[in-house]
Amino acid sequence: MTLALPYWRLSGFYFFYFALLGATAPFFSLYFDHLGFSAARIGELLAIPMLMRCLAPNLWGWLGDASGRRLAIVRLGAVCTLGSFALIFVGQNYAWLALVMALHAFFWHAVLPQFEVITLAHLREQSARYSQLRLWGSIGFIVAVVGLGQLFEWVGLAIFPWVIVLIMGGIVLGSCWVPNAQPELRAGLEGQGGFLAQLRRPGVLAFYACVALMQLSHGPYYTFLSIHLENLGYGRGLIGQLWALGVLAEILLFLAMAALLRRFSLRQLLLASFLLAALRWLLLGNLAEHLLVLLLAQLMHAATFGCFHASAIHFVQRSFGARQQGQGQALYATLSGVGGALGALYSGYSWTSLGPALTFALASLAALAAAIIVATRLREEGP
Repeated sequence: MTLALPYWRLSGFYFFYFALLGATAPFFSLYFDHLGFSAARIGELLAIPMLMRCLAPNLWGWLGDASGRRLAIVRLGAVCTLGSFALIFVGQNYAWLALVMALHAFFWHAVLPQFEVITLAHLREQSARYSQLRLWGSIGFIVAVVGLGQLFEWVGLAIFPWVIVLIMGGIVLGSCWVPNAQPELRAGLEGQGGFLAQLRRPGVLAFYACVALMQLSHGPYYTFLSIHLENLGYGRGLIGQLWALGVLAEILLFLAMAALLRRFSLRQLLLASFLLAALRWLLLGNLAEHLLVLLLAQLMHAATFGCFHASAIHFVQRSFGARQQGQGQALYATLSGVGGALGALYSGYSWTSLGPALTFALASLAALAAAIIVATRLREEGP
């Protein structure tokens, strides 16, 4: 790291941002189940934040590129996320919770795409070191998921909203600590037209289709894995540790990502991620009662999230000029939201009618379809 890089400030923000994900992804479904909602209603409530990713990132991404005030958007989004979620203390019926989920997600999804642009602007020619910053988000996820798994096993899920508010406060403080930076202009891309022109470059649209399919395939995982494992007899403490194992594998991948980028092309890394995702969902749907198989499936998170996400961030950076970086990252977040929302919805409806095995089998097919698109539509480029 160079002396000019605010490593700990950037890392601290990632820590709190993904600690929030570690507190919500495994435990939101359990909390809604604790409140007495059915599987279909849980799927609908968890689909709402994903649907907000269809709208919010593009709006905020355009605003960030047009104004250049990306850090102001990050700070505003952090404060409004906290204020919106605090409305959960007003009421907990289905309609009110749906409103809370929509409002806080609208602002939460404004934050990360803009922050990714700021991070890459700080890194500049050191962009391969992005993973060394991002791994602190994974550490934050682990701290949250393991600690809260034990906490909820001891005291129950009634304190869940208070924990979320506390972590959101950390995001607000982290955003105030981060210095601003702007991406550099690159002549090779700036001369290729605006955002839509660069979006139509060969392979870019195919990549974004694969982003949606990957998140679609994660629908049953993020929505019902905790419930699935609890039904198989695993305790909440162990469930938290299993989530943490996946993220630990992700951290190790991030540490190795710079070396992988030097050896393999982005096309090869994305293809491997999709193929391993297809296998992972089959293992979780059919053999999760066997602890060793479950451990192997969680270790695959290194590929299905870690390798995929780091490769995707680099693909977006390579594909768009400085004035389109915010919109490129926002579209990545948006299509992740589209896929995630559809994944949460279909898994919510199929979980009861088809069962876990077939629900995860559909997820596996989505990942396999993405692998075929990568293999046939993305151009091979050097490491």
